[in-house]
Amino acid sequence: MPMNSGPSSVQNPAFLKWLIVMGLIEGTSTLVLFGIAMPLKYMYDMPMAVTITGMVHGLLFLVLVGMCLMAKSIVPLSTRLVVWGIIGAILPFGPFVVDVALYRLLRSN
Repeated sequence: MPMNSGPSSVQNPAFLKWLIVMGLIEGTSTLVLFGIAMPLKYMYDMPMAVTITGMVHGLLFLVLVGMCLMAKSIVPLSTRLVVWGIIGAILPFGPFVVDVALYRLLRSN
C-alpha cells in the first residue's frame, strides 16, 4: 500500500510532527485497551478498566481522525494519505504503519 503519494513540499512540519506523535499515542492506547484493560475486565472482573481506557481511547481516536482531516490543508497531505490515516486509526497497529509514511514525508522535506 503505497502511502507516500503526498505533496513534494511540507509547508507545516510542526503539525506533521504532532500528527505523528498523536498516531503513536492513539496506537498505544489501542494496545493498552486490548492488551491490559480487556483482560482485566474479562479475567479479573474489573469492568472499570475498559470503561476508563475505552473512553480515553475514543477521545484520542477522534483527535487523531480530526488531525488527519486538518492535515489535508495544513501540512498539506494528499487525499490518499488522509484516507489511509483514517483507515489506519480504525485498525490495530494502523497508526504505526501510517506514521512510517508520515515520517518519510517529513524526512523528505
